Amino acid sequence: MEFRIERAALTDAVAWAARVLPTRSPVPVLGGLLLAAEDGRLRISGLDFEASARIDVEAGTPRPGRVLVMGRRLLDICKVLPEGAVECAVEGSRFTVTGDGARFGLSVLPLDDYPALPTLPEVRGAVDAGEFAAAVAQVAVAAGRDDTLPTLTGIRLGLDGTTMTLAATDRYRFAVRTLPWKAADPQAAADVVVSARRLTEIARSLGRSGLVSVALDSGSAGFEHAGMRTTVRLLDGRLPRHDKLFAMPDPALVALDRAALVEAVRRVAVVADGDSPVQLTFSAADGTVLLQAGYEDDVASQRLPATLEGGEGMTVAFNPSYLMDALTSFEEPVVRLHLLGPGQRAMLTGDPVPAGTTHQHLLMSVKPSLV
Repeated sequence: MEFRIERAALTDAVAWAARVLPTRSPVPVLGGLLLAAEDGRLRISGLDFEASARIDVEAGTPRPGRVLVMGRRLLDICKVLPEGAVECAVEGSRFTVTGDGARFGLSVLPLDDYPALPTLPEVRGAVDAGEFAAAVAQVAVAAGRDDTLPTLTGIRLGLDGTTMTLAATDRYRFAVRTLPWKAADPQAAADVVVSARRLTEIARSLGRSGLVSVALDSGSAGFEHAGMRTTVRLLDGRLPRHDKLFAMPDPALVALDRAALVEAVRRVAVVADGDSPVQLTFSAADGTVLLQAGYEDDVASQRLPATLEGGEGMTVAFNPSYLMDALTSFEEPVVRLHLLGPGQRAMLTGDPVPAGTTHQHLLMSVKPSLV
C-alpha cells in the first residue's frame, strides 16, 4: 500500500475520523483508524461501540491497499509534519509517513481483528448543514448531564412531513427548535433520541454549507455530507412531549434587548454564589426591569429598559446559569419572555423569528429571595 497526499488534507481527514475513537477500550484495535487507498481516493474510517466515522479525500494511490494503525498516534504525527506533500506506505510490518525530510514509522494493527463498520441506515431526507448545526447547538444547552438518566442526555430528533424538530430537556428547562427539511417521503415520520454530545460533535464537524443527508433505522442514525459519513447508536426511551408544557395561558409579555440582557445577567451574577438566583423585577409604569443578585452586603443590581404587557408589574427569579444558557442560545436581537408568575414556567422566544422555524426555551422560575 502506498499513497501521496497534502499534509493539511491528511491532518483534517485523520482528525475528523479520530473523533469517534474511544479514549480507553478493552479492545485495542478500536483505537485504530483504517486507511484504504484505491482509485485516487483515500478512505479513513474509525469506530467505537456507539459511533462510526468515515471520510473520503483525494490522494495519489500508486499502490492500492489497506492498513490499520493507532489513530491518535497518527493524528499526533500529522500535526507535526512539515507543510507540503506527504508520502505514506506499508513497509513490512510498519506504516511509514514521510514529508520534507521528516520520517515516522508506526506499527501495524491486525486487520482481521477489526470489526466491520456499520452501514448507513435508510436515508430519510436532507437538511441545510448550517441551519442544522445552529439548531443542534440551540437545543443542546438544555440536555441533561446525568448519565444515570441516559435518555435525558439526548436530543429528540423528530421528522414529520417537511419539518424537523429538535428538542432537549434536563427536567428543569426544555428547548425546542423546528426547521424545514427536504423529506425523501413526506408521509414518513420518525421520533428518536440521539446523544446530545455525539449529535453536537457531528453537527459541528459536517461544515456549514450544502445539504446533510439524514438516515435512520430502529437502532442508529446516520449523517452524510461532502465525503463524510458518520453513524451513532440511538438512545433508548423517549423524551417527554412538550406541547402541553409549552401552552402558556394569558402570560405577561416582556420584550428586551438580548445583548443588553446577557451583559446585565453576566454582570450581576458575579455575586450569585452557587445556584443563588438572579431576580428580575418588571415595572410597566416606568418601562424597566431591575436585575438583582446576592445576599446581605454582597449584592449587585442593574436596571434596563423593558416593555411589559399584560400586567402592572411582576418579579421572577432564575438560576443564572440556566438563564444565560437560554439567552445565548438565541441569535435574534430581541428576546421575548412569556411569564406566568414567580415559581412558574417562563418561555423565551426570539424576535424576529426566521421564516419556517421556531425556537422556544422553557425555564422554571424560582421563588424570588430579594425584597
